[in-house]
Amino acid sequence: MTTLHEPVVTTTPADLSVWPASTTEPRPGDLAVGGVPLAEVADRFGTPVYVLDENEVRERCRTYRHAFPDAEVLYAAKAFLCRAMVHWTEEEGLGLDVCSAGELELAVTTGFPPERIVLHGNAKSPRDLETALRLGVGRIVIDSPSEIARLAAAVGPDGHQKVMVRVVPGISAGGHEKIRTGTDDQKFGLSIADGYAQHAIARILDQPQLELTGLHCHLGSQITSVKPYLAAVRRMVGLMARLHEQHGLVLPELDLGGGHGIAYRPGEAALDLTALARKVRAELSDACAAAGLPVPRLIIEPGRAVVGPAGIAVYRVLAVKKTGDHTFVAVDGGMSDNPRPALYGVRYAPRLIGRASTAPAAPVTVVGRHCEAGDVLAADVELPSDLRPGDLLAVPVAGAYQLSMASGYNLVGRPPVTAVRDGHARLLVRRESLDDIRRRDVGL
Repeated sequence: MTTLHEPVVTTTPADLSVWPASTTEPRPGDLAVGGVPLAEVADRFGTPVYVLDENEVRERCRTYRHAFPDAEVLYAAKAFLCRAMVHWTEEEGLGLDVCSAGELELAVTTGFPPERIVLHGNAKSPRDLETALRLGVGRIVIDSPSEIARLAAAVGPDGHQKVMVRVVPGISAGGHEKIRTGTDDQKFGLSIADGYAQHAIARILDQPQLELTGLHCHLGSQITSVKPYLAAVRRMVGLMARLHEQHGLVLPELDLGGGHGIAYRPGEAALDLTALARKVRAELSDACAAAGLPVPRLIIEPGRAVVGPAGIAVYRVLAVKKTGDHTFVAVDGGMSDNPRPALYGVRYAPRLIGRASTAPAAPVTVVGRHCEAGDVLAADVELPSDLRPGDLLAVPVAGAYQLSMASGYNLVGRPPVTAVRDGHARLLVRRESLDDIRRRDVGL
């Protein structure tokens, strides 16, 4: 454990604009986060290693609470979850949005109040529903007609469960076609356009043990404009108005999901949270006034925007190879710990750490160690031309949808997660070892 007392080298804001706010350069080329040099974390815990700035996570939770003081803010656990993350979000006053029995049980066994948890999922298993009911989850988001009867039967005639309905508002938004979920051509939710949402709601109202508390929608991920959310508010309030006319129903909650975009590289756009809060609040108030409805309580579900910018992935260079006009820098991780570039074409801005370099920058492609041509972490990025095996590369904005989507490809084992705060580093999730892998393999 280390506490820094050395003078900090000044860097231009653009250099560190996508790094945690605590990032400093105590010595040329040696970045520290949370008061801990990243090179020291790499030496202590090995590489690849994920580093989470605890204060950055907490501050981002507080930013949401301050921007949406009257709303319920649920952290979307699918972005990244471990027991420490559960603890941080609970202490900062956020609820949780989970998608499986595994996420739910981890949260509850860590001490998170189950009544502040919402269970999602387009295809909930019997175990998911049984676990949710056994643990007393706050709300279950119904995603298909078949879930209604299954859930009602599981609750039983004398039971009670609060539910919401996930509605497809017919709005296309998101940073990649694979993460746009607000249109009728994807697997989530029930469409307004074809009447399936209205039909499902009518069926729920016939089940006395199910209490419909509101509507839910989620437009997609990496959305950087406020406009799609305002369109969603109008369409959702329009549906609420029709439900009031048909059934006399006044729903107390409206969940607009998450998908709030962040910048992965300097200069990229990010969603303006202050503008989102102000404009959504005004749009919701105006739409409800026009429909003659009381304003429902707003629910939002940020995940990536809470944890993404708080994380850094640190890799060690294994090889530097020139092939034709290309220079490939191979590191000791790759698509097993971060499949997002292969899945979505995501672009990162890696940086040499641990030593200063005066060599001119040159375009290189940072690749992983796996047996796939698509195992590319960062294509055509500018890095010092004297990169060599043993160097360390740090990738900012690595907190979301990397370790949570990690795989066992090539049996290399998933990296550890560490937390830094006030000059100290500690282990949150240990490295997956070969012994762990062997223990799961029980047959010959």
